[in-house]
Amino acid sequence: MRGDDVQQGGLFSYVSLESRVPKDHPLRGMKALLDEALSGMSRDFERVYASEGRPSIAPERLVRASTLQVLYSIRSERLLCEQLDYNLLFRWFVGLSIDEGVWDHSTFTKNRERLIEAKVARNLLRRIVRRAKAERLLSNEHFSVDGTLIESWASVKSMRRRDGKDEPPGPGRNRMVDFHGEKRTNATHVSSTDPEAKLYCKARGQAAKLSYMGHVLMDHRHGLAVDVELTQASGLAEREAALLMLDRHPSHAQRTLAADKGYDVASFIEACRARNVTPHVAVNNSQTGSAVLDGRTVHHAGYRVSQRLRKRIEESFGWSKDGRPLRKMKVVGLRKVAFLTTLTVSCYTLLRVAKLLVPPPMAAPA
Repeated sequence: MRGDDVQQGGLFSYVSLESRVPKDHPLRGMKALLDEALSGMSRDFERVYASEGRPSIAPERLVRASTLQVLYSIRSERLLCEQLDYNLLFRWFVGLSIDEGVWDHSTFTKNRERLIEAKVARNLLRRIVRRAKAERLLSNEHFSVDGTLIESWASVKSMRRRDGKDEPPGPGRNRMVDFHGEKRTNATHVSSTDPEAKLYCKARGQAAKLSYMGHVLMDHRHGLAVDVELTQASGLAEREAALLMLDRHPSHAQRTLAADKGYDVASFIEACRARNVTPHVAVNNSQTGSAVLDGRTVHHAGYRVSQRLRKRIEESFGWSKDGRPLRKMKVVGLRKVAFLTTLTVSCYTLLRVAKLLVPPPMAAPA
């Protein structure tokens, strides 16, 4: 018998959100890891929130919602709040009931400074890496490092001379300026929208853009990103950030660090060896060879393995730029960009660890 097309919705629902989510949904493993990490960050949240006054939106919910925004490539907080209003899966992940109202999108902007002050993104990544280490997913001996350009939200048209000679005559007006024959450099010009962003050219023949530079330290066993750093774009930033991340992961054991030919510099290799790290750096000149590394390193079998595995670090960059914040930042300032970069890499590590902890399916009986 054909059923009736009833358009009127029911007044009450007796089905819980927990039963709506499939048992094998990928978000279940990620939510368990995220809740475990957030449970240990209660003191950090209490430090940046007032002890009296009207209760705010729980910071744990804001972090879960921001994680969804990164995972599902939602381009704005306004669209994220719209999804939270009708998406039952998102409500379950964040911790909202079916009848609970959704906060305004401006809540993310107002609470971002608190989350930055509490170092939420950094602590989240550290706790996820700690869980991966406890599950023996890390080698802690073999690493790779690389950097990537992150385009700033500011446009090149926002650059003004530092001496103030090309300031617009008034608000909303641009002075007619002839740019022919004039070079814009970081020494002579600065962005009026994002002063901390720097002009940087990715390769010869390409246009220079206002950018930041993100750096990732990857463990070789499963290709997990264990650390991230954000700097202003410069030619020395990659090597300086690599040493900084190595110092944050000290070890008495001998380790290896793979990198591309941009790290084949005597000062960097000597700094690695001073930290008991064997530099498996790609040779800068394939014809004349490296000016620093000799055959004892380059001809070793472990060197070839490191050069093959280091390319997996590009997977984290590709994932983070596939409609996600590292493609083009929508916030300005070094602190906010660093927070969003660290949160994006943390979500990538969270996704990878959750997949690795899923038990393999049982084989069907013969």
